[in-house]
Order: sequence, then structure tokens, then C-alpha cells
Amino acid sequence: MPVVEIYTKNFCPYCWRAKALLEQKGVEYKEIAVDWGGEDKQAMVQRANGRTTVPQIFIGERHIGGCDDLVALDRDGKLDTLLAA
Repeated sequence: MPVVEIYTKNFCPYCWRAKALLEQKGVEYKEIAVDWGGEDKQAMVQRANGRTTVPQIFIGERHIGGCDDLVALDRDGKLDTLLAA
């Protein structure tokens, strides 16, 4: 299974929803909190092609996008394939 990384903020309901979906699927992920900005936030913005909202989700080196993008992949049956790669 590829490494799954999710950039989050503590009080973000979209972050909670994305993490819940990953947990429901039994996916271990690395959570990177960007509440206070700093180097991690800068890295997220760079990796996410300028996106500044959270969550920003990566599976391996592939940028998935935010919560709605993750949910759409799951709804379309494509998330499990990405996670199994």
C-alpha cells in the first residue's frame, strides 16, 4: 500500500470526514497538521499546486485533492485501486 499523507487543521470538518473515510477502509495515514502555517504549510501548498485549503490528500506521490475529491474517488470505485497499488 502506498503512503497516504493528509494535511489537516484541528477544527476542520472536511479533514475529519476524510480521515474517517480512510479509517473506515483500514488505511494508515500520516497526518500533517498545518494549523499554524510554517514549513509544513508551505510544503503542502507547493505539493498541491498552489492550493491552500485543507485537507490536501496524497496517495504516494499522487495529489488527490481535498475531501470531496477523496469521496468522489471512493464513490466511483477508484479509491481502492489507488490504495492497492
